[in-house]
Amino acid sequence: MALPENTLIELGDELYAALRGRRTIEPLTHRHDAIDIDDAYRVSLQFLRRRTAEGERVVGKKIGVTSKAVQDMLGVHQPDFGFLLDSMQVDNGAVVSLAQAGLIQPRAEGEIAFVLKKDLQGPGVTEADVIDATDYVCPCFEIVDSRIHDWKIRIQDTVADNASCGVFVLGPDRVDPRSLDLAAVAMDIRRNGEHIASGLGSAVQGHPATAVAWLANTLGRFDIPFLAGEIILSGSLAPLIPITPGDRFEMSLAGIGSAAIGFDA
Repeated sequence: MALPENTLIELGDELYAALRGRRTIEPLTHRHDAIDIDDAYRVSLQFLRRRTAEGERVVGKKIGVTSKAVQDMLGVHQPDFGFLLDSMQVDNGAVVSLAQAGLIQPRAEGEIAFVLKKDLQGPGVTEADVIDATDYVCPCFEIVDSRIHDWKIRIQDTVADNASCGVFVLGPDRVDPRSLDLAAVAMDIRRNGEHIASGLGSAVQGHPATAVAWLANTLGRFDIPFLAGEIILSGSLAPLIPITPGDRFEMSLAGIGSAAIGFDA
């Protein structure tokens, strides 16, 4: 471990305070040159402990920064990973108050969510294992949000910050992943009625199930399993879209379905 345990706890507490105070902090990597990804993950666990101590519950996991478009936008050239909490999920079509949701500098992502029917744990998880363990896939808007000032993140910053999680919404459609080619699924996103982004399932590591397998194997190094019933977010199919109050987003995934979310101050 590159950093002392007390430092990791302090950084996790600092991120928790930033979340609750709707404010940003300076990048951890600017202050601690020695921080590595294992350190960052342990910071995120302290951040998570603070939230679950208040009654929030883990309902899934996420992989982020999977597509080249997002990597180029953020300057982070490997995926991140984090936990989904029940407090992050909002109803399809809901209008979310940025203030009440604690969002600071949110951006919208369109992606494919996997909902599991079996436990799954790395190492050694394959794309075929992911498909076999999946109950259904559905459309998802993930609203990412960084507690790091101006999104000036390196991979250690975003992993520590729980993969820049904000809120997410799942569309109502449920589709068997064996019934279509997930890599060929086409996405269309509209903001306030106007087309703003498109993408393909292949944008995330060539295939969404490949991204999910990577996440299962990465978390397996820390003895963290995927559990039956959990939601697994596979990564954005297009560049992140900044959000302002009054925006309404609609997404369609060909062969899967649609999802929608709106925002006010």
